[in-house]
Amino acid sequence: MPNELLWILFALINFILFLMCYKLFGKTGVVAWIAIATILANIQVMKQITLFGLEATMGNIMYGTIFLATDALSEKYGKKASNRAVYLGFFVLAASIIIMQLALVFEPNLYDTAQPHLEAVFGFYLRVAVASLIAYLISQLLDVYLFHKIKDRLPGRKWLWVRNNVATIISQLFDTMIFVTIAFLGTMESSVFWQIALSTFLIKVMVAALDTPFVYLVGKIKPLNE
Repeated sequence: MPNELLWILFALINFILFLMCYKLFGKTGVVAWIAIATILANIQVMKQITLFGLEATMGNIMYGTIFLATDALSEKYGKKASNRAVYLGFFVLAASIIIMQLALVFEPNLYDTAQPHLEAVFGFYLRVAVASLIAYLISQLLDVYLFHKIKDRLPGRKWLWVRNNVATIISQLFDTMIFVTIAFLGTMESSVFWQIALSTFLIKVMVAALDTPFVYLVGKIKPLNE
């Protein structure tokens, strides 16, 4: 299956799982999803792929669902709930960095086969994770801020698509440039670097467009535990 079709399928699966998480666990499920996505997105970003003719990294869809989650929280539960979820995601990512870096310090025994693989993923993961921490906090707080600023001017459910897309796209631009610069600058050829920066942003814009119907679906779903 071509990467492009697989990417669309992967996006739909991510969105559906997010809706299931909300249906089963309500607001707690959305917050938990943000925590899960911050970790998985930063592991997936280590894998480079070719998508729509551009060099890209994995993790963009999973990371994009965080913006879907914060926008859903903003719409249904308000700015305070969204910001609390953003800070929780930041703490979870920071804690995972600390724990995995300490885990790599342990001397493996003669029977261990995992250490080289963990080092391959989480050794470089430190720089990627630091980049993600900075980009995540700035872009997510910006997303929440813009979402509510737009909502003040364009209230009502019919303008939800504007709030979701404009806030997400602007904050994703900041996120992309901060993350790609800190994580990859100097580690690859400049042409590849700029391709990844461009493809990362374009893919995130596509994710923002694709997740719009799912933001509306969140409004129609009644969680089982609320």
